[in-house]
Amino acid sequence: MEEKKEKTIEELVSDAKSYVDTRIDYIHLKSVEKGSKLFADLITNTVVVVCFLLAFLLGTVTLALYLAEVFGSLVSGFGCVAGIYLLLSIIVFLTKDNIIEKILVNMFIRKYFNKIADKDDEE
Repeated sequence: MEEKKEKTIEELVSDAKSYVDTRIDYIHLKSVEKGSKLFADLITNTVVVVCFLLAFLLGTVTLALYLAEVFGSLVSGFGCVAGIYLLLSIIVFLTKDNIIEKILVNMFIRKYFNKIADKDDEE
């Protein structure tokens, strides 16, 4: 019938060492992959934030200069934009606990779980 092949202790130890070495290599490669994804995500998000900030600042200056031309005074134009920002900051301050924080937390959680789902789809 079927012959039983029994492994010697040396073969079992060798297989165990090979398995442990393979697992260590796998864990190392997974950590490098996760670190690379984190670093790439950090760089791309930084570039996007910088571009949005530049566009926002230049848009603000453009709006202030336009309003200055409409009102006939630089002080009035820039003061109007400062008033808009003051009003916006008061609205954000009053709604941050109830509305804004919940939206941001949900957005970050959704992004995190979407990345995990994408990772599971790859495997």
